[in-house]
Amino acid sequence: MKSSKPSLALHAVVAAALFLSLGASARAADEFPAKPIRFIVPYQAGGSTDIFARVVAEALAKRLGQPVMVENRTGAGGIIGTDYVAKSAPDGYTLLLTIPGPITANLALYDKLPYDPRTDLRMVSDVALARTVLAVNPSVPAKDVASLIEAMKASPGKYAMGSWGPGTLPHQVQVYMDKTYGVQTLHVPYKGEGPMAFDLISGAITMTVGSVTTLRPYVASGKLRALAVVGTRRADAIPQVPTFAEQGYPDPVYALAGPTSLLAPAKTPDAVVERLGREVQAVIKQPDVARRIGELGAEPVGNSPAQATAAYKANLPIVLKMVQDTGVKLD
Repeated sequence: MKSSKPSLALHAVVAAALFLSLGASARAADEFPAKPIRFIVPYQAGGSTDIFARVVAEALAKRLGQPVMVENRTGAGGIIGTDYVAKSAPDGYTLLLTIPGPITANLALYDKLPYDPRTDLRMVSDVALARTVLAVNPSVPAKDVASLIEAMKASPGKYAMGSWGPGTLPHQVQVYMDKTYGVQTLHVPYKGEGPMAFDLISGAITMTVGSVTTLRPYVASGKLRALAVVGTRRADAIPQVPTFAEQGYPDPVYALAGPTSLLAPAKTPDAVVERLGREVQAVIKQPDVARRIGELGAEPVGNSPAQATAAYKANLPIVLKMVQDTGVKLD
């Protein structure tokens, strides 16, 4: 009969290694953070994602006792900044704060990405639900979605939809409208919402689907006209504007509202991710932070890593089908 001593010895070695690993992970969380943290935003400064990042970074720095810096790494529909974080050291010091596109729609828009958000990144928390709204320059005669479609039919090629990049939600809506209603519109991509909003106000473009955060002040001042909000319910920040569904357009492309999320490289230790998740949740619950997010036209979320992961997994197939249905491809 063979001796069981080698087997017992092996189990002892494995158990010791596991104990040391767990101990190291716990120590990493206890000592974290020992230096400044960076939020990488894959879009230009001044847009809604950048603004949320700075609000959260400021409050988080006070809780952690370390600077939290916001760095904009723009380009390629969010790919450049997202890829940078995916390939960064998994230590909790380089994080991604993004809207859904780079971690959802890009999987369908591109045949090949330099990263896979499903395996190269992990969720820390959903920070806020940034609502979007269909808005037009006041020179457009439309007062609702139906009259906008009629106006586009009457003037083929006259209407231009601005977006914050190829493949983003405004671009998908533009393509969907062209295919569904038999209209001919133009897509005008920008590197961020700021320059897009400026051109919409000036009349260089005629319409967009942009964040309530960016567009609400111009709607309030009469420089833009809001026709419909995207989502299954009205936006708290502009409750007077009906949804697409309320106007008879329940199509999935008009119903999707995704969160602005904080993510870490996939191999970041569980203990560090959980610590970050707890701190972000606490920050979002602070009355002044929740108020600032609300004033920006968004809705505070602040969930746990597990909750954010579950929401992402549930949302992903819906987004991928929507993109596939519009037929937009960027390769």
